[in-house]
Amino acid sequence: MKRYIVLTLIISTCFFYGCVANRPIVDMRGRSQWAYDNDFNECQKYADQVSTGANVAAGAGAGAGLGALAGLIVGIAFNVNPGELAGFGAAIGGLQGAAAGGSAAVQTKDNIVKNCMRGRGYNVLN
Repeated sequence: MKRYIVLTLIISTCFFYGCVANRPIVDMRGRSQWAYDNDFNECQKYADQVSTGANVAAGAGAGAGLGALAGLIVGIAFNVNPGELAGFGAAIGGLQGAAAGGSAAVQTKDNIVKNCMRGRGYNVLN
């Protein structure tokens, strides 16, 4: 059972690193690199107001609760140790919930930066 938890942790870690926000691709016609960098940094400050940690914690809590409940139900239904399956379900659900919460926070930050750049007159291409 421990190897499943380790495998899930590795997959979740890889998922988080794949979700790192990038700079938006914009049409630079009529804009200097200095102006773009300045505008991007200001927009990034707005995006940094989104609490990634709170989203990860909320997702982990919800996932752990649902995972524990699912493990408990499966354990009772198949007459297997419900406590062990509930613990396993909580661990897996917590990791998946944390990954989902982190992904949602990164997506929100990315959208904030893109909308901010559009508001400053950039044609955002991605």
